[in-house]
Amino acid sequence: MEFSPFWLSCFNWHISVQAKRRYTNTMEKFSVWKDILWSGDDGGFHYNITQRSPKLITYLNPQAPTESTPLTMVLYGPAGVGKTTRAKELMLDWMQDDLAETSNSAFYLSCKGLNHRRTCTFAELISANWPHVQEDIPAILAQAQKVLLILDGFDELKVPSGALIHDICGDWKKQKPVPVLLGSLLKRKMLPKATLLITTRPGALRELRLLTEQPLFIEMEGFLEEDRKAYFLKHFEEESQALRAFDLMKNNAALFQLGSAPSVCWMVCTCLRQQMERGEDPAATCRTTTALFLRFLCGRFTPPHGGGPRRGLQAPLKPLCLLAAEGVWTQSSVFDGEDLRRLGVDPSALCPFLDGNILQKSEDGEACYSFIHLSVQQFLAAMFYVLEPEEQEEEGLGGRRWHIGDVGKLLSKEERLKNPSLTHVGYFLFGLCNERRAMELETTFGCLVSTEIKRELLKYTLMPHGKKSFSVTDTKEVLSCLYESQEEQLVKDAMAHVKEMSIHLMNTSEMMQSSFCLKHCANLQKISLQVGKKIFLENDPALKSDPQNETSQHDHHSLQLWADLCSVFSSNENLNFLDVKESFLSHSSVRILCEQITHVTCHLQKVVIKNVSPASAYRDFCLAFIGKKTLTHLVLEGSVRGDKILLLLLCEILKHPRCNLQYLRLGSCSDTTQQWADFSSALKVNQSLKCLDLTASEFLDEGVKLLCLTLRHPKCVLQKLSLENCQLTQACCKELSSALIVNQRLTHLCLAKNDLGDGGVKILCEGLRYPECQLQTLVLRHCNINRHGCKYISKLLQGDSSLTSLDLGFNPIATGLCFLYEALKKPNCNLKCLGLWGCSITPFSCQHLASALVSSRSLETLDLGQNAWGQSGIVVLLKALKQNHGSLKTLRLKMDKSTVEIQRLLKDVKENNPRLTIECNDARTTRSSCCDFFS
Repeated sequence: MEFSPFWLSCFNWHISVQAKRRYTNTMEKFSVWKDILWSGDDGGFHYNITQRSPKLITYLNPQAPTESTPLTMVLYGPAGVGKTTRAKELMLDWMQDDLAETSNSAFYLSCKGLNHRRTCTFAELISANWPHVQEDIPAILAQAQKVLLILDGFDELKVPSGALIHDICGDWKKQKPVPVLLGSLLKRKMLPKATLLITTRPGALRELRLLTEQPLFIEMEGFLEEDRKAYFLKHFEEESQALRAFDLMKNNAALFQLGSAPSVCWMVCTCLRQQMERGEDPAATCRTTTALFLRFLCGRFTPPHGGGPRRGLQAPLKPLCLLAAEGVWTQSSVFDGEDLRRLGVDPSALCPFLDGNILQKSEDGEACYSFIHLSVQQFLAAMFYVLEPEEQEEEGLGGRRWHIGDVGKLLSKEERLKNPSLTHVGYFLFGLCNERRAMELETTFGCLVSTEIKRELLKYTLMPHGKKSFSVTDTKEVLSCLYESQEEQLVKDAMAHVKEMSIHLMNTSEMMQSSFCLKHCANLQKISLQVGKKIFLENDPALKSDPQNETSQHDHHSLQLWADLCSVFSSNENLNFLDVKESFLSHSSVRILCEQITHVTCHLQKVVIKNVSPASAYRDFCLAFIGKKTLTHLVLEGSVRGDKILLLLLCEILKHPRCNLQYLRLGSCSDTTQQWADFSSALKVNQSLKCLDLTASEFLDEGVKLLCLTLRHPKCVLQKLSLENCQLTQACCKELSSALIVNQRLTHLCLAKNDLGDGGVKILCEGLRYPECQLQTLVLRHCNINRHGCKYISKLLQGDSSLTSLDLGFNPIATGLCFLYEALKKPNCNLKCLGLWGCSITPFSCQHLASALVSSRSLETLDLGQNAWGQSGIVVLLKALKQNHGSLKTLRLKMDKSTVEIQRLLKDVKENNPRLTIECNDARTTRSSCCDFFS
């Protein structure tokens, strides 16, 4: 009897050791190694790879102590890495336990085969194809600890929702629906002492974790990088060709990942070797996965030595693609006779692809077919959409026999979340839109490729217009699809309206994809860039001693791609905003970017550099910005603390005659008093800088005193200044107050998170009272201001001050609020925005506040978030606000809107005071200042 490799239903043996050995030798010959397609492989290479499961070898040992053996194991991994083969090898090992007093039994269940089974007993289920052992089943199952059950391809199981957890049963003699029997086995109600091994792809792991009891999860990795390299060296006769082919595959991250499956490695080697033998350059073939798969497919049917194409391939190609598409949409990878009949596919039409090793066929009563790898099925499913259908095929697509969605459904996020394979089909579909590939397909198979597919894809993948942008993940998918097409016009059309783009580079392939698309994004204005680890290895200390010089080769390739990407900054005249954050660069990559920035055709106006390594990158960027007349906004944050040269370079930027910088943010900078003195002097020379943000810098009181000298200088043009969290105290307030009197340009000042106290506020208010002071916005969050500080501020506001926005958030002012109420009632109070977030205000203040809000003729925005008003306090406020008096437009409160009274009052306020917007916050709400400081 021949034992087919994929449809063996069960093992059971109760005869002599010699007979058992003959049996297992037959199994090895037909079941494990029969369908290996790799040219020249004798099984040893594959055996070494699949043996990399020491946990399985240890645990699946019948002689192991029962208490140390997990009864349920899950062997998981991507398609084609050898899960089924490994499971069958382990069955042989289990059967070959010659030391056992009684023989072991093993049963193999294919989930695909179980999808068509009807109600039966568990005994009938495991012995379905071995009727002669049914009489021995009671004896076998009586020794369940000697039984190994393999459930292969759990991800292929198609059962109704909840069927695996319903009507769980432990009686193997009872008739039950197959899902009930399988659920009982998974829950270990059925044969609880037997060993269960499940194989699956990673997508089904979540469900298995819920269904199984204390399983052991073991990952099947397939070919590691060194395995792939070794396989290439074995496949090619010349080492140089093997290494060239391997490098080409490695440079395509998607293709290299697929290479963990031996069958994909075989495809790549077969395809590239064929090209090299013809004297062709295989570089373009490996540029995209679609190009390689198409070349492989066409190569299986193109005669050698330049012969013409084979005839009669058009007719069989369409059923093959139909089978692939149907399988993708139904999430099936194995097809039996019933599937073929339902789809109207004649088995004879599949013969050319069996001969070409595109399909595999196994026998178990009825022929069953599978593609050599899931990615091949996905590729052929994409071809289903590009081949021009016949009239009857179009009718079939809309009928009930097929379960295939249209292009719109294929590309929808909802469908791809339910069925991840659709994402890969989408990539291949874009790849097949390339005119050259369409011609290759038509030439080889004599079929027509649809001319409408590009228009359909464009309709569903247009990037958003204007400032509306995709998420980083969505952008990455779109760029991957467009790159796969290698069609410049398609990219131009898809990205015609894109003005902003966020890119997160994780490997060189993503860099290549981004570069290709950005070059054709003519209206792009802003790029947000994040570069992950391991793209540039030059500064990685762990790789400094690389003996094979692979690090330098990797960096050479990465830098070439990086230079190509960075060229967009000098070639796109509309590009004016660069935002680089959380990025791991290198000395060389930074220099390449800076060269493009200094180019005369680079028109960058705004640059943000935040949390970038190496630390020296900040210096290189500053050198590039010296004399850059287009630059108006610059933000430098991250590894700048303790850099003694950076501030000097910023001084050079500010003093340069071509400097047009208007906004500068320097975060977390730590320098000496002399360096701050030089910086302050540079501000006197500069005539363009309007906004300066030194948040979290160690400026200290001495630094502020130096800066105040600059503020008093008649040529100082600063309008907005932030010294948040600069370790300032009351000691610097006198200098600040004096500068505010003299300087008539400064309109915004932020002193948040500095311990100024009531004394510091008193000194500041003395300067702010002068009519010469033009300050409009003052931020004093977290400044340790109490009741007395509010008294000084109230006096200031009642004196016809220029101040229109004041933020006192996170200060324990409590009852000091009463002083602010009095100021708000005064007709000469000009305050429009008041922030009192988290100020320990109690409900006792509500009546006075309500009165102030009704009386105020200037206040438009009030932030009272994170204050415990209580329901009674909220009711008082809302009753006052529904009178439609006062100037208030925006109110932020912490309140419970679930009560009927509050809901009624909110409705009344909305009807009677329609211009007022009330925002509700809770503890999780991200607090934003009511003062839009740097707008």
